[in-house]
Amino acid sequence: MYKINPVKKIAAIHDLSGFGRASLTAIIPILSSMGVQVCPVPTAILSTHTGGFEKFTYVDLTDSMEAYIDHWEELGLKFDCIYSGFLGSVRQIEIVSKAIDLFSSEESFVVVDPVMGDDGKLYTTMDEKMVVSMKHLVRKANIITPNFTEATYLLGKEYNLKINEDEIKKWLKELSNMGPSIVILTSVPQQDSNGKTSVIAYNRDNDVFWKVTCTYIPASYPGTGDAFTSVVIGSLLQGDSLPIALERGVQFITTSIKASYGFDYPKRNGILLERVLDSLKLPVMSSSYELLE
Repeated sequence: MYKINPVKKIAAIHDLSGFGRASLTAIIPILSSMGVQVCPVPTAILSTHTGGFEKFTYVDLTDSMEAYIDHWEELGLKFDCIYSGFLGSVRQIEIVSKAIDLFSSEESFVVVDPVMGDDGKLYTTMDEKMVVSMKHLVRKANIITPNFTEATYLLGKEYNLKINEDEIKKWLKELSNMGPSIVILTSVPQQDSNGKTSVIAYNRDNDVFWKVTCTYIPASYPGTGDAFTSVVIGSLLQGDSLPIALERGVQFITTSIKASYGFDYPKRNGILLERVLDSLKLPVMSSSYELLE
């Protein structure tokens, strides 16, 4: 009898925070709402996420990760997508590399979000050894989703917010030449736009660039990068094209921030995800993506 897999499966290799909407606590509900089975591989367990909280408890799960994926290997598991995010050590990067080899197939795709820094600086848990190891990991990816800062570290470029689109396109091609066929660059500064940023993506297979401009809202919430990438992945797994997936990701984050901004609560708690999850079941009502020449 012909067997049909009724639900797509994704292996999500991220940390888990008990409080705050980031990493797995955002990824699981978003992708589940989009009809995807999320199979988490926790890299660490924290009492809260690290954005805005001065102290938190942290349990490193590196020592258990190899046995975890060894058991999955015994089960013969394969996934439609493997998605990695924040990794706390060179050894964890090596374990993720092994997981990609074990659990991917010709039909699946690998997404690496090279979480290393923001605002022109590395996070305190990162160093140059991690940057070098991350460069090796992105070679195994089909899709990478660095922010503007992470792109500068992957390429060894200067952090310059006055960069123009022609230079950004060169960066995207250089990043793609490292291995991934699709590069999605977030938090790209828009010149003379009063704080607006954009998402610009390059698809090497078609040699095309796509751009979606983000509405400026004077608020910052942790975990939006995880949420954006999750929506893009869910959209692609549903069969959407890359520009539509980008559009859905940007629309969801914009909707989430607008829904959250009007409430008086600590922004470090993250976007009010629970109030906007149902919007993921709606089709894209309007498209503002651009094809860059």
